[in-house]
Amino acid sequence: MKRPGSVVWSVVCCLLLACSVSARAAEGIKVGVVLPLTGTEAQFGEIEWNSFQLALDEINGAGGIKGKPIELVKEDDTGKPDVGRSAMEKLITQDKVVVVGGGYSSSVTFAMAAVAQQRQVPFVVNTGSDDKITEQKWNYVFRLNPPASEYPKALNSFLGEVVKPQTVAILYEKSNFGQSSSKSFAAQCEKMGLKVVLKEGYDSGAVDFKPLLIKVKAANPDLLYMVSYLMDAGLLMRQSKELDINPRLFVGGGAGFTLPGFYDNAGKAADYVFSATLWTETVPYPGAKAYFDKYQKKYGHPTEYHGAEAYACMYVIADALKRAKELTPAAVQEALVHTDVMTAFGPVKFVSYDKKTQQNKLPTYLVQWQGGKLETVWPKEIATKPAVYPVPKWSERK
Repeated sequence: MKRPGSVVWSVVCCLLLACSVSARAAEGIKVGVVLPLTGTEAQFGEIEWNSFQLALDEINGAGGIKGKPIELVKEDDTGKPDVGRSAMEKLITQDKVVVVGGGYSSSVTFAMAAVAQQRQVPFVVNTGSDDKITEQKWNYVFRLNPPASEYPKALNSFLGEVVKPQTVAILYEKSNFGQSSSKSFAAQCEKMGLKVVLKEGYDSGAVDFKPLLIKVKAANPDLLYMVSYLMDAGLLMRQSKELDINPRLFVGGGAGFTLPGFYDNAGKAADYVFSATLWTETVPYPGAKAYFDKYQKKYGHPTEYHGAEAYACMYVIADALKRAKELTPAAVQEALVHTDVMTAFGPVKFVSYDKKTQQNKLPTYLVQWQGGKLETVWPKEIATKPAVYPVPKWSERK
């Protein structure tokens, strides 16, 4: 004969078991994201983290993946390789994520990629652009953004078809990105028959570029090409104005020259500055303008290519999770290998070419600051405004 409380106890046990099963079913799929959320690169980290979150809300709002929500576990790399390395170790060994996205600065991204490969957890890079990141034959590392050497592709065609300069000066920050970008652009100048009259690097965070810019003025180039992050980019332009340096055009190699904060820092000295870019809201990709509008509405300021990279990265990861045979790092890696998806940033398909493996290939674009707004000027078919060239001399500006 059963004791009076046994039936109640059985019901309680069943309820507890059901709750446990339900809880496990509702557990999120852990995805790591590593970005610079503090430090000198935090402006980029913020715009990218916001974009990851925007995409996450859409994906989870549509039912998540295989009935489960995605749970983002974020880590701040502070812009330092050793911190990024530790963040990747934590995500893999403690948080047990099945895949990691992010990766802003090239030096930090390279350090994290080495850990991901060693631990065999897939890493989808969305910004770190040093060419060598996908030249190590690492099969757990994927990159959706173009490598640094390909950033100036649209600029190169603009120079060849429109500007036809003779001389070039190149200034670059001594980061992995700066060195890789400047080296590849100098090589392209040589192919185009342009004479590089000055090529010099500088340490990030300099408080006075005038000694360097005096050399630029003495060289009197047709084109001044700069690879700089946000604060340096603004200071370079303000001091170029003070020294009355007047090339036929100023060009930034992406990075700090496309952020809204560039105009805030440089003021009217930002006007007419061109920049290579990987994306604008006018690109002919489904969802590009919608992403731009949603971001501006939610966060109160415009986004640009760094944000679009992160937004697309979240969708690429979600696509791989959906197709993976099981939710393990090995299965997700296998799914990523076969990625073929359209995003707001463009088509994503990881291929091998030259020395690169698991690298996405995309076109690039040219933008120009005009009246405080970043306008797409090249290629012509997606331009929002015609390019202003040659740029007016400082003495001719209002």
